[in-house]
Amino acid sequence: MIFELSAFAKKASFSAAALAMTAGLTASTARADNLFAALFEGRSIAAQAEGARLGREYPTSTRTLVEDPTGAQPGTITVDTPNRHLYLSLPDGRAIRYGVGVGRQGFAWTGRTHIGRKEAWPDWTPPAAMLKRRPDLPRHMEGGENNPLGARAMYLYSGDRDTMFRIHGSNEPWTIGHAVSSGCIRMLNDDVADLFDRVPVGATVVVL
Repeated sequence: MIFELSAFAKKASFSAAALAMTAGLTASTARADNLFAALFEGRSIAAQAEGARLGREYPTSTRTLVEDPTGAQPGTITVDTPNRHLYLSLPDGRAIRYGVGVGRQGFAWTGRTHIGRKEAWPDWTPPAAMLKRRPDLPRHMEGGENNPLGARAMYLYSGDRDTMFRIHGSNEPWTIGHAVSSGCIRMLNDDVADLFDRVPVGATVVVL
């Protein structure tokens, strides 16, 4: 089922300096992106989880600078759900591309939202619907390395309403590149921290 959000997003105001940031977007990050794609090709989530338990090394970043395929206004975040990519559009016709994990079957959605607030090392309170599905989950968890929201969270709003979806970090790097979540967009912690620093509250988010 596709969950459609029908709301007008606030138009973001971006400084040229913030959007011009390209630190860390080197050939090495492109190689990391290719390595990340290879990690997930033909492998199951269970196999990746087992690899993590055995101490397997995973890339710390997937971000790379590319020609912008979205045609979006600079400062717009576009989530390409089918291809598991997130793009941040830049003023020069290029974009920063990140690998992401997306909603699993039955929890995928499309729509236009905006970032309503941002938190570093956020606390996590599972929504009621999630607790109904997973009564074993904690009612609240303080921020930190073991928190499923990871290092940063950007809370997606429709108008003044919290959609309960987030763009957030993850302590499960093997899930990036897969449809595994309950609708949130998850990123590597280094990647979400990079995106967090580049976009303000009010930034438009388009999920395809």
